[in-house]
Amino acid sequence: MGQLDDAVAVITGGESGIGLACARLFTREGARVHLVGIQEGKLEEAVDQLGSDRASASVADVTDEQAVHDAVEAGFERFGRLDVLLSNAGISGAVAPIVDYPGDVFARTLAVHVTGAFHVLKHGLPRLTDGGSVIITSSVVGLMGFAQASAYVAAKHGQVGLMRAAAKEVAARRIRVNTLHPGPTSTPFQDAIEMAATGLPQAQAAEVFDGMIPLGRHTTVEEIAQAALYLASDASAMVTASTFTIDGGLSG
Repeated sequence: MGQLDDAVAVITGGESGIGLACARLFTREGARVHLVGIQEGKLEEAVDQLGSDRASASVADVTDEQAVHDAVEAGFERFGRLDVLLSNAGISGAVAPIVDYPGDVFARTLAVHVTGAFHVLKHGLPRLTDGGSVIITSSVVGLMGFAQASAYVAAKHGQVGLMRAAAKEVAARRIRVNTLHPGPTSTPFQDAIEMAATGLPQAQAAEVFDGMIPLGRHTTVEEIAQAALYLASDASAMVTASTFTIDGGLSG
Protein backbone atom coordinates (compact mmCIF):
# COMPACT_ATOMS: atom_id res chain seq x y z
CA MET A 1 0.00 0.00 0.00
CA GLY A 2 1.35 3.39 -1.00
CA GLN A 3 0.81 6.57 0.97
CA LEU A 4 -1.09 8.13 -1.94
CA ASP A 5 -2.93 5.12 -3.37
CA ASP A 6 -5.62 6.25 -5.85
CA ALA A 7 -4.93 9.94 -5.20
CA VAL A 8 -4.56 12.43 -8.05
CA ALA A 9 -2.21 15.42 -7.85
CA VAL A 10 -1.87 18.49 -10.05
CA ILE A 11 1.71 19.77 -9.94
CA THR A 12 2.70 23.10 -11.48
CA GLY A 13 6.33 23.52 -12.42
CA GLY A 14 6.17 19.77 -12.80
CA GLU A 15 8.55 19.24 -15.69
CA SER A 16 11.82 19.54 -13.76
CA GLY A 17 13.53 20.04 -10.40
CA ILE A 18 11.41 19.83 -7.27
CA GLY A 19 8.16 19.40 -9.18
CA LEU A 20 9.40 16.39 -11.15
CA ALA A 21 10.98 14.83 -8.05
CA CYS A 22 7.61 15.12 -6.30
CA ALA A 23 5.86 13.60 -9.30
CA ARG A 24 8.24 10.62 -9.27
CA LEU A 25 7.75 9.99 -5.56
CA PHE A 26 3.99 10.54 -5.65
CA THR A 27 3.56 8.02 -8.46
CA ARG A 28 5.74 5.49 -6.62
CA GLU A 29 3.39 5.94 -3.67
CA GLY A 30 0.34 5.14 -5.79
CA ALA A 31 -0.78 8.54 -7.08
CA ARG A 32 -1.52 9.70 -10.59
CA VAL A 33 -0.24 13.13 -11.54
CA HIS A 34 -1.12 15.88 -13.97
CA LEU A 35 1.93 18.02 -14.64
CA VAL A 36 1.65 21.68 -15.61
CA GLY A 37 4.53 23.70 -17.00
CA ILE A 38 5.78 25.92 -19.80
CA GLN A 39 8.33 23.57 -21.39
CA GLU A 40 6.37 21.23 -23.62
CA GLY A 41 9.31 18.98 -24.51
CA LYS A 42 10.25 18.43 -20.88
CA LEU A 43 6.64 17.76 -19.95
CA GLU A 44 6.46 15.08 -22.63
CA GLU A 45 9.69 13.53 -21.38
CA ALA A 46 8.36 13.52 -17.81
CA VAL A 47 5.13 11.78 -18.83
CA ASP A 48 7.16 9.19 -20.72
CA GLN A 49 9.31 8.58 -17.63
CA LEU A 50 6.35 8.28 -15.30
CA GLY A 51 4.14 6.31 -17.68
CA SER A 52 1.10 7.55 -19.52
CA ASP A 53 -1.13 5.45 -17.27
CA ARG A 54 0.13 7.39 -14.25
CA ALA A 55 0.78 10.85 -15.69
CA SER A 56 -0.51 13.47 -18.10
CA ALA A 57 0.43 17.09 -18.76
CA SER A 58 -0.71 20.54 -19.86
CA VAL A 59 1.31 23.47 -21.10
CA ALA A 60 0.32 26.59 -19.14
CA ASP A 61 1.86 29.75 -17.76
CA VAL A 62 0.50 30.12 -14.22
CA THR A 63 0.09 33.88 -14.68
CA ASP A 64 -2.56 33.14 -17.35
CA GLU A 65 -5.75 32.47 -15.41
CA GLN A 66 -7.62 30.80 -18.27
CA ALA A 67 -4.65 28.55 -18.99
CA VAL A 68 -4.53 27.44 -15.34
CA HIS A 69 -8.27 26.78 -15.35
CA ASP A 70 -7.95 24.68 -18.49
CA ALA A 71 -4.97 22.76 -17.12
CA VAL A 72 -6.76 21.89 -13.88
CA GLU A 73 -9.82 20.80 -15.83
CA ALA A 74 -7.68 18.66 -18.12
CA GLY A 75 -6.19 16.84 -15.13
CA PHE A 76 -9.60 16.39 -13.54
CA GLU A 77 -11.12 15.05 -16.72
CA ARG A 78 -8.17 12.72 -17.34
CA PHE A 79 -8.23 11.06 -13.91
CA GLY A 80 -11.73 11.82 -12.59
CA ARG A 81 -10.75 13.41 -9.29
CA LEU A 82 -8.27 15.76 -7.63
CA ASP A 83 -6.80 15.21 -4.16
CA VAL A 84 -3.56 17.20 -4.06
CA LEU A 85 -2.62 20.61 -5.43
CA LEU A 86 1.11 21.31 -5.53
CA SER A 87 1.71 24.91 -6.61
CA ASN A 88 5.39 24.80 -7.45
CA ALA A 89 6.03 27.03 -10.48
CA GLY A 90 8.60 29.74 -9.91
CA ILE A 91 11.26 32.05 -11.29
CA SER A 92 14.23 33.62 -9.52
CA GLY A 93 13.91 37.24 -10.57
CA ALA A 94 16.97 39.47 -10.62
CA VAL A 95 19.81 39.99 -8.18
CA ALA A 96 20.13 43.74 -7.59
CA PRO A 97 19.65 46.41 -4.92
CA ILE A 98 16.09 47.71 -4.63
CA VAL A 99 17.09 51.10 -6.06
CA ASP A 100 18.38 49.38 -9.21
CA TYR A 101 15.84 46.55 -9.41
CA PRO A 102 14.00 46.40 -12.77
CA GLY A 103 10.34 47.14 -12.16
CA ASP A 104 9.12 44.76 -14.84
CA VAL A 105 11.14 41.89 -13.35
CA PHE A 106 9.76 42.68 -9.89
CA ALA A 107 6.19 42.57 -11.21
CA ARG A 108 6.77 39.36 -13.18
CA THR A 109 8.33 37.60 -10.18
CA LEU A 110 5.34 38.42 -7.96
CA ALA A 111 2.97 37.44 -10.76
CA VAL A 112 4.47 33.97 -11.16
CA HIS A 113 4.74 33.16 -7.46
CA VAL A 114 1.77 34.91 -5.86
CA THR A 115 -0.75 35.42 -8.65
CA GLY A 116 0.18 32.03 -10.09
CA ALA A 117 -0.50 30.30 -6.76
CA PHE A 118 -3.75 32.26 -6.47
CA HIS A 119 -4.84 30.97 -9.88
CA VAL A 120 -4.03 27.39 -8.85
CA LEU A 121 -6.09 27.80 -5.67
CA LYS A 122 -8.97 29.60 -7.38
CA HIS A 123 -9.46 26.94 -10.02
CA GLY A 124 -8.16 23.90 -8.15
CA LEU A 125 -10.09 24.21 -4.90
CA PRO A 126 -13.53 23.72 -6.48
CA ARG A 127 -12.32 20.38 -7.87
CA LEU A 128 -10.37 19.29 -4.79
CA THR A 129 -11.74 16.38 -2.78
CA ASP A 130 -12.85 17.24 0.75
CA GLY A 131 -9.99 16.24 3.02
CA GLY A 132 -7.44 16.97 0.29
CA SER A 133 -4.16 18.83 0.52
CA VAL A 134 -2.75 22.02 -0.97
CA ILE A 135 1.01 22.60 -0.90
CA ILE A 136 2.59 25.86 -2.05
CA THR A 137 6.34 25.67 -2.62
CA SER A 138 7.72 28.79 -0.97
CA SER A 139 11.35 29.07 0.16
CA VAL A 140 13.53 29.73 3.14
CA VAL A 141 13.41 33.36 1.95
CA GLY A 142 9.67 33.30 2.65
CA LEU A 143 10.67 33.25 6.33
CA MET A 144 13.69 35.56 6.35
CA GLY A 145 15.21 38.37 4.30
CA PHE A 146 18.15 38.41 1.91
CA ALA A 147 19.65 41.51 0.33
CA GLN A 148 19.42 42.08 -3.43
CA ALA A 149 16.59 39.57 -3.89
CA SER A 150 13.66 41.85 -3.06
CA ALA A 151 11.20 40.45 -5.58
CA TYR A 152 11.87 36.81 -4.75
CA VAL A 153 11.77 37.49 -1.00
CA ALA A 154 8.55 39.51 -1.29
CA ALA A 155 6.93 36.88 -3.51
CA LYS A 156 7.81 34.02 -1.19
CA HIS A 157 6.49 35.94 1.83
CA GLY A 158 3.35 36.71 -0.18
CA GLN A 159 2.73 33.01 -0.71
CA VAL A 160 2.67 32.54 3.07
CA GLY A 161 -0.08 35.14 3.43
CA LEU A 162 -2.08 33.52 0.65
CA MET A 163 -1.68 30.12 2.29
CA ARG A 164 -2.89 31.38 5.66
CA ALA A 165 -6.00 32.96 4.15
CA ALA A 166 -6.79 29.85 2.10
CA ALA A 167 -6.28 27.51 5.05
CA LYS A 168 -8.99 29.32 7.01
CA GLU A 169 -11.36 29.41 4.04
CA VAL A 170 -11.32 25.68 3.32
CA ALA A 171 -10.91 24.25 6.83
CA ALA A 172 -14.60 23.35 6.95
CA ARG A 173 -13.93 20.98 4.04
CA ARG A 174 -11.00 19.43 5.96
CA ILE A 175 -8.66 20.64 3.21
CA ARG A 176 -5.17 21.36 4.50
CA VAL A 177 -3.14 24.24 3.05
CA ASN A 178 0.56 24.59 3.86
CA THR A 179 3.68 26.22 2.48
CA LEU A 180 6.86 24.21 1.98
CA HIS A 181 10.10 26.12 2.60
CA PRO A 182 13.20 24.51 1.08
CA GLY A 183 16.60 25.95 1.78
CA PRO A 184 19.29 26.01 -0.91
CA THR A 185 18.64 22.97 -3.07
CA SER A 186 20.81 21.23 -5.64
CA THR A 187 19.08 22.31 -8.86
CA PRO A 188 20.06 24.41 -11.90
CA PHE A 189 17.52 26.99 -10.67
CA GLN A 190 19.39 27.38 -7.38
CA ASP A 191 22.78 27.27 -9.11
CA ALA A 192 21.82 30.33 -11.15
CA ILE A 193 20.73 32.24 -8.05
CA GLU A 194 23.93 31.40 -6.18
CA MET A 195 26.23 32.33 -9.05
CA ALA A 196 24.40 35.63 -9.55
CA ALA A 197 24.48 36.40 -5.82
CA THR A 198 28.16 35.62 -5.33
CA GLY A 199 29.69 36.27 -8.75
CA LEU A 200 31.49 32.93 -8.42
CA PRO A 201 31.53 29.74 -10.51
CA GLN A 202 28.91 27.14 -9.56
CA ALA A 203 31.03 24.92 -7.31
CA GLN A 204 32.52 27.83 -5.37
CA ALA A 205 29.15 29.57 -5.08
CA ALA A 206 27.66 26.37 -3.67
CA GLU A 207 30.42 26.22 -1.05
CA VAL A 208 29.58 29.76 0.06
CA PHE A 209 25.93 28.81 0.53
CA ASP A 210 26.86 25.54 2.27
CA GLY A 211 28.70 27.68 4.79
CA MET A 212 25.45 29.44 5.71
CA ILE A 213 23.58 26.19 6.44
CA PRO A 214 24.01 24.74 9.95
CA LEU A 215 23.83 21.16 8.62
CA GLY A 216 26.50 22.09 6.11
CA ARG A 217 25.03 21.10 2.77
CA HIS A 218 22.35 21.75 0.19
CA THR A 219 19.05 19.92 0.36
CA THR A 220 18.28 17.45 -2.44
CA VAL A 221 15.11 17.48 -4.51
CA GLU A 222 14.38 13.96 -3.26
CA GLU A 223 14.42 15.17 0.35
CA ILE A 224 12.02 17.97 -0.52
CA ALA A 225 9.77 15.47 -2.29
CA GLN A 226 9.64 13.43 0.93
CA ALA A 227 8.47 16.54 2.81
CA ALA A 228 5.84 17.18 0.14
CA LEU A 229 4.70 13.57 0.40
CA TYR A 230 4.13 14.00 4.12
CA LEU A 231 2.03 17.12 3.52
CA ALA A 232 0.11 15.42 0.71
CA SER A 233 -0.66 12.24 2.64
CA ASP A 234 -3.01 11.43 5.49
CA ALA A 235 0.01 11.40 7.82
CA SER A 236 -0.38 15.19 8.04
CA ALA A 237 -4.13 15.14 8.65
CA MET A 238 -3.87 17.76 11.42
CA VAL A 239 -1.27 19.98 9.76
CA THR A 240 -2.62 23.13 8.15
CA ALA A 241 -1.69 26.83 7.96
CA SER A 242 1.91 25.79 8.63
CA THR A 243 5.24 26.94 7.22
CA PHE A 244 6.98 23.59 6.82
CA THR A 245 10.75 24.07 6.60
CA ILE A 246 13.37 21.77 5.13
CA ASP A 247 16.42 24.01 5.15
CA GLY A 248 19.12 22.41 7.27
CA GLY A 249 18.51 24.96 10.02
CA LEU A 250 19.14 28.05 7.90
CA SER A 251 16.00 29.88 9.05
CA GLY A 252 16.31 28.81 12.69
